[in-house]
Amino acid sequence: MLTIGQITYANCTPIFHELMKDFPADRYRMVRGVPAVLNGMLRQGEIDLCPSSSIEYGRRSDRYYLLPDLSISAIGPVKSVFLFSRVPIEELAGQTIGLTSESETSVVLLRILLQKYHGVTARFEPTNGLDLDRFAACLLIGDTALKTALAKPDGFCFDLGELWHAATGFPFVFALWIVRREVAERQYGELKLLLADLLAAKQRAEGAYGEIAESSQESTWMDRKELVDYWQTISYDLTPAHQQGVCRFFRDAHDLGILPVAPELRFVT
Repeated sequence: MLTIGQITYANCTPIFHELMKDFPADRYRMVRGVPAVLNGMLRQGEIDLCPSSSIEYGRRSDRYYLLPDLSISAIGPVKSVFLFSRVPIEELAGQTIGLTSESETSVVLLRILLQKYHGVTARFEPTNGLDLDRFAACLLIGDTALKTALAKPDGFCFDLGELWHAATGFPFVFALWIVRREVAERQYGELKLLLADLLAAKQRAEGAYGEIAESSQESTWMDRKELVDYWQTISYDLTPAHQQGVCRFFRDAHDLGILPVAPELRFVT
């Protein structure tokens, strides 16, 4: 049985909803968590695979393979990764920015956007939420970012997916479906079955967003129209353009000294 990390954010709800609804429950074991926690569990061998932060693959590509045709991405605005700021981006130079502890990829993306594409060098400290009294800006992701944006706080609200697309022209891949190398080699048959199930779940979910929204836990704080609109914003594919985008991200991270090398993408075939 494969152990799968399940990100507990709204952007993952459709594909996991369809996977658990339509396919044998005894084939997979789900472990729920936020991206940073699941990244650690993947590294430690506590889960077999996960839609994990793309920077996790960038840092340890020798340990992993990727599932093809699957990601959590944005081609422009992502609507759930925001930099909330008191001032315009150019005025953040030398300021302190609060960073969520739930994400690793978005933190690296913010550093790249600020330093490489806006010429801004800032300081960073951890934060548990929006605190613009303490920080000049705060980076929030996932459901916390969605809820904060819906509340329409004062100041500026920068969508990191939109900033990346404007700077590079590429989609931004926030998460890749990452598999531990030994699992790919030892449980190849099970993995191929899972890949088929995931691709089918992705296809079914795209035609059922309204139905999924009505029964989702997110319906307690987002209405049906907002949820459907959000899910239609997310790209769950991994096309050649997506792959170019993630490779550009790795090269930019390497240029800033965040990654020792910009790795190639290696897939389960």
